[in-house]
Amino acid sequence: MSKLPNITTSIFSVMSQLANDYGAINLSQGFPNFPVDERLLQISERLLRENIHQYTPMAGLPLLMERIAALTAKNYQRNVNIATEMLITAGATQGVFTALNTFINQGDEVLILDPSYDSYEPSVLVAGGKPVRISLNEDYAPNFNKIEDAISAKTKMIVINNPHNPTGRIWTEEEFQTLEQILEKHPQVLILGDEVYEYISFSHPHISFNSRPKLIERTIVASSFGKSLHVTGWKVGYLIAPEKLMYEMKKVHQFLVFSVNSFSQHAIAEYLNVVDFSEVAKMYKRKRDLFQNLLKDSRFELMPCDGTYFQVVNYNQISTKNDVDFAKELITNHSVAAIPISVFYNDATDRNMLRFCFAKTDETLIAAAEKLKEV
Repeated sequence: MSKLPNITTSIFSVMSQLANDYGAINLSQGFPNFPVDERLLQISERLLRENIHQYTPMAGLPLLMERIAALTAKNYQRNVNIATEMLITAGATQGVFTALNTFINQGDEVLILDPSYDSYEPSVLVAGGKPVRISLNEDYAPNFNKIEDAISAKTKMIVINNPHNPTGRIWTEEEFQTLEQILEKHPQVLILGDEVYEYISFSHPHISFNSRPKLIERTIVASSFGKSLHVTGWKVGYLIAPEKLMYEMKKVHQFLVFSVNSFSQHAIAEYLNVVDFSEVAKMYKRKRDLFQNLLKDSRFELMPCDGTYFQVVNYNQISTKNDVDFAKELITNHSVAAIPISVFYNDATDRNMLRFCFAKTDETLIAAAEKLKEV
């Protein structure tokens, strides 16, 4: 009997396969197509011949954890005890799975804000929990009336992705304050803060759960170097949480992966001494601005993009087709691949929106925009 009977081939695989079949420019999957930093390559080449290829400690390479703690203190003024409050994971997806499968038991409810990343619900289901999907407002702001109404005695956790994939929206200070007021009434509810795009913000600064004293004792923060350092294939992420929560998560992590790729941990630890995350944000802002400027004369309507490396567009002026069919038509007739936003909703809400990934070379973005302007 399947634990995930309704899970089929992901839309990302479907669109990428179609893109391959038709030789389309692939702006669907969320990973860069440009080289990583030359300094990271040089560090990697040198380390490859050093004695770093055996297991690291289960919780992670101490040097990497120290560097992450320094980064967290610098950016969020949170002092993390690496021995008791941090865990290196095989990407943020494994961190999310570990957190949910540590704390969710049969019948527990988990609030998920739609549109949402596709790994949350399956992780809840494997744990035996019940996903409770709550739609964001039309402008993708949180609907706190719906959130509060959905909280019950069975609610164990709420998952919040900020900066938000797929919409690119970032929570405001006022929204955090409202969440704090609501959760003050429900002390049993834990928070899983998915912050993998934390260093890719443009319009206003990213506010991390790491910087919220009222929430910090009940929050697990998931982060990822794959997104911020353009090394998605290295699968190195990390969790930060208070000791009482981390103690339990380490038990599950130990028997899930034990320890994460040693080479990647060593290379990232050294690279963190030279990389400037503000430069990463500037680079992606330039790409966002380039892509937006290239499309300003098209018939696509550009939605706001506060962070991440995704641009959402509305195609109401172009077609009345549903977003999945229009995304397929965009590949077959115009040779550009995107992701339809309805697939991120439990009820397949369709507002004629597509998501483009602009973590691509300028040449790729220019070539894609030329085709999109003809649609």
